[in-house]
Amino acid sequence: MTRTEEFEELRPLLFAIAYRILGSVSEAEDAVQETWLRWDATSTVPRSAKAYLATTVTRISLDMLRSARVRRETYTGPWLPEPLLTDSYEDPARSAELADSLSTAALLLLERLSPLERAVFVLREVFTFGFPEIAAAVGRSEAACRQLAVRARRHMDEGRPRFEADRKERDALARRFFDALKEGDVDGLRQLLAADAQMVGDGGGKAPQLARTVVGDDHVARLMTSLFSTLASLDVTLEPHALNGQPGAILRDRDGKVVTTWTLDIVEGRVQSILSVTNPDKLGHLGPVADAWALNREAHQARRTTP
Repeated sequence: MTRTEEFEELRPLLFAIAYRILGSVSEAEDAVQETWLRWDATSTVPRSAKAYLATTVTRISLDMLRSARVRRETYTGPWLPEPLLTDSYEDPARSAELADSLSTAALLLLERLSPLERAVFVLREVFTFGFPEIAAAVGRSEAACRQLAVRARRHMDEGRPRFEADRKERDALARRFFDALKEGDVDGLRQLLAADAQMVGDGGGKAPQLARTVVGDDHVARLMTSLFSTLASLDVTLEPHALNGQPGAILRDRDGKVVTTWTLDIVEGRVQSILSVTNPDKLGHLGPVADAWALNREAHQARRTTP
């Protein structure tokens, strides 16, 4: 097997590691590309290509994460991970665990960890690397990595809901949710929402976004039916999709361009959160992105001219 073939075989794993550390599709792709450049340039013949490349992509991702954390401190409005349609890394024996680690809720919990804790948690808990390999990847002793892993696991366990929905039940609830939304059924939506449900929007200052997080089943139900009614009047269509392994949807304009994504966080048989990403920088990997500001102006114009 050539070096190029070795790298391409491991590319899905490298992207999966980088995305979970960074929460960004574009940054993860950049980290994998930089890993390739270093692999292509080195004359080293490692005993294990997997360990070498995983170490390289982890170190690059850690450097990028430290810079990203500084940028996120001045980010306009709430920051959400970039929505991911599919994870190309497959391990059938651990597919459920891998999908759970991709969820937006899990990625937001990972944001609470220090960069080192996050990298150690991802390598150990998600991809089951041994502590010698993790220590080499993050540049710490094995003992220090064990302590980091314990702290990270404790923080993650503290933030996770006690009861998570069964996948079939979750998908069925999501179908009912989107059906009620399309029908403008406020009461039907309200019944599917947790009492303290919230809608969070991430526009990053580059697209229209919510002025604040909307909280409460009634407020969220009314906002979503009003918002979708307006979008539908502009020929925006809703396509159900799994996003980060969770039920969600991509909304597209009349030209098929991506307007926004909605991801549903379902806990204990109710929709706990609707996470909306409109920042165009976070949508480009899903296809051509719509001009959300132009749609917003069109909506205002239509409201002014409606008798």
